Amino acid sequence: MTTVGTEIGASSVDKPRQGHMWAGVYRGQGRVVAEEVPIPEISAGEVLVRVAACGICGTDIKKIKQGFLPPPQIFGHEIAGTVVAVGAKVGQWRPGDRVLSFHHIPCGKCFYCDQKLFSQCATYKKVGVTSGFRPSGGGFAQYVRVMDWIAERGMIAIPSGVSFEEAVFVEPLNTCMKAIEKARVQPEENVLVIGQGPIGLLLMLLARHAGARVFTSDPMPARRQKSVALGAEASFDPRKGNLADELLACTSGRGADAVLVGAPQRELLEQALTLVRPGGRVLLFAYNDPLMRVEFPASAVGIEEKEILGSYSASFDMQEESARLVFQRVLPVRELISHRFPLSEIEEALDLAAHPTDGSLKIILVP
Repeated sequence: MTTVGTEIGASSVDKPRQGHMWAGVYRGQGRVVAEEVPIPEISAGEVLVRVAACGICGTDIKKIKQGFLPPPQIFGHEIAGTVVAVGAKVGQWRPGDRVLSFHHIPCGKCFYCDQKLFSQCATYKKVGVTSGFRPSGGGFAQYVRVMDWIAERGMIAIPSGVSFEEAVFVEPLNTCMKAIEKARVQPEENVLVIGQGPIGLLLMLLARHAGARVFTSDPMPARRQKSVALGAEASFDPRKGNLADELLACTSGRGADAVLVGAPQRELLEQALTLVRPGGRVLLFAYNDPLMRVEFPASAVGIEEKEILGSYSASFDMQEESARLVFQRVLPVRELISHRFPLSEIEEALDLAAHPTDGSLKIILVP
């Protein structure tokens, strides 16, 4: 494992057998182990990518910890790497191309695509990147197979001078851009972002990019410090019990125009509703746990006219803009990386992601 610094090279695991690779295989609730598996074979319209970096996402952690999906699977969907083989019908990509890949792409023709609700499209719900077993992203492996509809419309070339580690932020940044749009964040508004982990920091940066005055909260001192260093007006400690008073003092006594909840915990919805002004918006990011139930006072919506919004996954029409913000370094995404792990240490990497310390932020796997 390394902390922030120079990018590191290949994993320290032993060289796999001919035709095989190393992968972090999910073997049951809470258990992922490094194993040898066959390198995926590709068909005529597909692409094989050698993974150079894969970000660990909170959704990966949920799936592993809570055992929502049956094993075996190989997770990891924030993928960047190099094309090593292309199918006979692939004309857009060549071996040696440096690329990132989304893992969901909509059909572009259905009712939901017409409404720009791409994440509700049936084709979008199919995962189109795999390194074996049931398609689940596959970035926790040395190679991934990119299926035809993803290779055609879901891969983006990485410019020279942009690192693979930076490129893995394009997909999560896209998801946060969608949330900012759904929350209708406007210039000069007062926005509170609850949680300053990697996603919360991206939400904060994007809300600032939209012209809002952004306040944040997080129980970890280092994350509050990072938030302010990257541009938040102030970052509050929710454990002190006076978050509402601190926010009111900064917003002319009204509260936030919008509250973005970047930590998917049940109790935070009711807290957010107390912090947003009447007529304001609460955006729940990544509240995708099918077993979670939330409660809130009906009067917050029925009398105070506060809106509760949800946002899930990426938006196809934001691919180019999310890539531009990363590639042109409009947003300092490298500042969010705290740790890098080789594939041989995937268990340690996932444990740190699941149990963050005061000094941990974005964790990158380097297969």
